Amino acid sequence: MSIKQIRTFDYTVLLCRKLKETRAFYEDVMGFPVEQDLENWVSFRIGATLLTLRPRGRGPAWDDGPSVSGSVAVQLAFRVPPPAVDACHAELVAKGVEILRGPTDLPDWRHRTLFFRDPEDNVIEIYAEY
Repeated sequence: MSIKQIRTFDYTVLLCRKLKETRAFYEDVMGFPVEQDLENWVSFRIGATLLTLRPRGRGPAWDDGPSVSGSVAVQLAFRVPPPAVDACHAELVAKGVEILRGPTDLPDWRHRTLFFRDPEDNVIEIYAEY
C-alpha cells in the first residue's frame, strides 16, 4: 500500500496545557461521549472519529514545545443540520461559553456558522451547509 492510498482519518490529538478544563469542556459543554479515559489521555467519540486530549510536553518521540497563550493551534469544525446552528448557539450561551461570532450565513461557502473557543484557545466552528 502507498501513502496516497490512505482514506481514513481516525483521530486528532489536542495538546493541552489545561487538560482538566479542556476535558470538562468537551465532556460537559459539548456533550461528547468518552471513549477512552486514562490519566494523561482521554478520547471522545464523535461519529467515526476520535477527538483525543493529552498534556502538552514530552510526546512518544518528541517534545511538543511551548504554546503561546491566546494563539490558535487548530480550528475544529463540526457539521450539524441547518436548524441546529441556532439551537447550538442558544445552548452554548446558556452554558456561559463566550461566542466569537454568533450564527452567520456565509453565502460564498453556503454555510451557516458559529464560532467559539475551547479552554486551550482552539477555535471551534459549528456549521451547516445550505
